[in-house]
Amino acid sequence: MKIEGIKALRGEIKIPGDKSISHRAVMLGSISKGETTIENVLLSEDTLRTIECFREMGIKIDIDGKENRVRIQGKGIYSLEKPSKPLDCGNSGTTMRLLAGILGGQKFSSTLIGDDSLSKRPMDRIIIPLTKMGVNIKGEENKYPPLRIYPSDELQGIEYELPIASAQVKSSILLASIYSKGRTKVIEKKTTRDHTERMLEYFGQGEFKGKEIYVPGDISSASFFIVGASIIKDSSIVIKDVGINPTRSGIIDVIKAMGGNIRIENIRTINNEPIGDIFVSYSPLKGIELDENIIGRLIDEIPVIAVAAAFAEGTTIIRNAEELKYKETDRIKAMVNELRKMGADIEALSDGLIINGKKSLNPTNMNTYNDHRIAMALSIAALNIMGESKITDTQCVNISYPNFYETMWEILE
Repeated sequence: MKIEGIKALRGEIKIPGDKSISHRAVMLGSISKGETTIENVLLSEDTLRTIECFREMGIKIDIDGKENRVRIQGKGIYSLEKPSKPLDCGNSGTTMRLLAGILGGQKFSSTLIGDDSLSKRPMDRIIIPLTKMGVNIKGEENKYPPLRIYPSDELQGIEYELPIASAQVKSSILLASIYSKGRTKVIEKKTTRDHTERMLEYFGQGEFKGKEIYVPGDISSASFFIVGASIIKDSSIVIKDVGINPTRSGIIDVIKAMGGNIRIENIRTINNEPIGDIFVSYSPLKGIELDENIIGRLIDEIPVIAVAAAFAEGTTIIRNAEELKYKETDRIKAMVNELRKMGADIEALSDGLIINGKKSLNPTNMNTYNDHRIAMALSIAALNIMGESKITDTQCVNISYPNFYETMWEILE
């Protein structure tokens, strides 16, 4: 991918549906009774893996790709059928970790596999609490995929304090609790996204019934254009119908704290999720230190926050973000390597980054490490650099935002 900077971002855009909400809507719709219709669903590589896993377990799911609509014919929480082969989660950690919670309550054996990247990501974080609940789950070295799950006599609710801030771990436990006896309580020291809790409440207690769901635009996907419009002179954009769940809106708080010009209008609530239109225009940014309590609200946005910091005045310090090492790639290492190629003053910490901003950086050749968020963050950085930059392996954006570059070209002036 060749990107020529500097051009302003101007116009109105809509972004794909939220990836986290899309995963959860498919999962709960598949174990509900009756039809669930999901509008504005994200049909990316990750969410399609979730859909295929449930199809393998006998759930009828129809996809209308043109309208971004999915219809699910659910038959209840115990209606899943034994899959005839391992369930392939691809690159999707959300699929594997959340599905493990649901499969832990089934009366059949199953195996969850993933690609090379997912197979290196730690799964002991779900194996430990699920085992405490009575789930019979095993991993390689009891830590890595494949995950093998066997029928259990009975699951019991637990009280569990998350050792790390992880919505995926929390959600895996909550989904297993659907099949357990007694009360389950998850304690988190730092706030993480609460889409699972909101959706469980929306589908109802006990026997879930099919619902109509509208998936808001994904704020993680919006974050790239929020930062782009904030750092590129003369930019002014509107991003329509974005999810502004307070457990996910840390990117807005951070860019505002850096001096960004952002406002939200047309705020309303749809299927338990707040949604609004985000207006962003260029404003000189300044470095800040991210509070540790906000990290769980923007862990996926840190790569593009690093880009904002690279062009800001002063120093930005990001700590308590060690989880970045265990994503599709080590995102701390990746951002240091690639932004340094541009001439950025950036240093890796054991759990974060220190970035001393500069007014301008240099065009260069960059690598995405096949990580969708690294690819999009570097693309935004390239837009704010005079000259042509080249980025390899950008097809990885299909994991979360298949039409990212089409949207970007549409609003470049």
